Amino acid sequence: MQRKIRHTLLALLALVVTVPQVQASATGTAETVQAAADYEALVAIFEQAVQVRRVAAVDGVPDYSAGSVESRRAAERDLRQQLRALDPSAWPVSQQIDYLLVWAQLNAIDFDLRVVRGWARDPGLAVDLVRRTAYLDPTEDPDAARAALERIPRVLAAAQDWLTDASSELAGMAIRQMEMSDGVNQGEPRRAVPPAGVIGWYEDLVARVAADAPDLAPAAEAALAAVQGYRDWLVANRAGMDTPAWIGLDNYTWYLQNVLLMPFDAEDLRTIATRELERTRTFLAIERYRNRDLPEIVPVASAEEHAARVEEAEAHIRAFMTENELVSIPEGLPERFETDAFWIVREGGQRHFWEEITYRDPLNNHVHASIPGHRFDGLVQRRNTNPIRSRYRDGVRAEGWAFYIEEMFLQAGMLDDRPRSKELFYIAQLKRAARVPAELAMQTGDIDLAQAIDYLVEEVPLMEPDLARYDLAIYLRRPTYGMNYVMGKVQMESLLSARALQLGDAFDLGEYHDTFLAAGPIPMALIAWEMTGDGTAMEQLLETATR
Repeated sequence: MQRKIRHTLLALLALVVTVPQVQASATGTAETVQAAADYEALVAIFEQAVQVRRVAAVDGVPDYSAGSVESRRAAERDLRQQLRALDPSAWPVSQQIDYLLVWAQLNAIDFDLRVVRGWARDPGLAVDLVRRTAYLDPTEDPDAARAALERIPRVLAAAQDWLTDASSELAGMAIRQMEMSDGVNQGEPRRAVPPAGVIGWYEDLVARVAADAPDLAPAAEAALAAVQGYRDWLVANRAGMDTPAWIGLDNYTWYLQNVLLMPFDAEDLRTIATRELERTRTFLAIERYRNRDLPEIVPVASAEEHAARVEEAEAHIRAFMTENELVSIPEGLPERFETDAFWIVREGGQRHFWEEITYRDPLNNHVHASIPGHRFDGLVQRRNTNPIRSRYRDGVRAEGWAFYIEEMFLQAGMLDDRPRSKELFYIAQLKRAARVPAELAMQTGDIDLAQAIDYLVEEVPLMEPDLARYDLAIYLRRPTYGMNYVMGKVQMESLLSARALQLGDAFDLGEYHDTFLAAGPIPMALIAWEMTGDGTAMEQLLETATR
């Protein structure tokens, strides 16, 4: 009962963060009225920034024309001027934090338009826009299917105009994605033998349309021809695509500090990740030696066995969370969470990294991806009533929480009766730490994707090229994403350390976790300011933001 009351209080606290100053305006002083108006203006700026981040579509095709891009640049500059016109110096800390969130959102827009420029540099953007259409069931909604199919040629024709500064390496990745299965098949319909890439899936769709919805055959065949034509265009023009795939460490550090609000530069990340690699490899070696006489975990051999292990894993997690009062489970959440570690038998019996892990013991993946990791976290965040924080998404915070929880449970004793499973947790940690030096080296052009894959396979037990390629391609295309896990966990641990020192014997680990979640999916440094009251670094950043 005590834990339930605690969570209810935290939920109310999240609401209080949103509204007290605004409500006070009805009966308060002139200063209070102005403060309420200023905060409402801040929320309006944020709402407009969200719209600027979205790319308008013309006839179903994203508008990346020069005029549209310049219009978004002008809108970002105008919103920045409006933000600077506000004076948050007398606002409560919670609202000063919201001010910095809006500033960071505008910086993210600037970075995308100035540095990443995916529409101009990355041929894979267009592939992403058309890939999922190939998975549709043409019998469910024929009219919607026709509209989706007819959009494909327009998108891919427009992409050839967008790509004014394309990268040869990114083009090669897009070509491979269209021609070959990635071996991971995340987000695809489940097939023991999946079609050969995006083109293969469109060929599969043409066959399904011919059998089940022949009226859509011309549209499906035109869509397939457009995808094949885009691939052919990339192959023919790739030699002249000389823009680097990487962005360099200066840009990388700018994003860390001005969008993610992290107190680190790229070289700090390299140092921290190297230490995490050494630490994790050491613990794995010790654990393996300790378990040397124990039998290895045998992977499951059937869908039924896998489902039973997943069900048992969730029950084990919930019982451990509840009995040790580590994280509150609010009322109204599902009694069971889905898993993304689905069962599949692949041709030749091959398995990718996460299948090797989860078919032995699904605990690690379920903690990270389901409860109390991403799925649980996402449902909790939907209850946040703050008009800015409820719509903010910080990748370091999201991945850092999910990764931190893995090690927290390990250290708290959840695996004390599963020593071989501890090894799997350390292997997963090793994988996440190894991403950081690989990502940094790719973002300086010191290594290419193929070399980064070789590095990850060498560093991480059970790793194979398909999952390595799947992850690393994301981190090359979306700079800084690979470091989210380790650097989020490191900041989470730093905050825990500060609170434990600050509170002494009054420190409660479960309360720490609940308060952290109640703060919202925002940068760790801002959560630390709100939780500890120490805002020295963020107050300095606020001065920078208001200049």
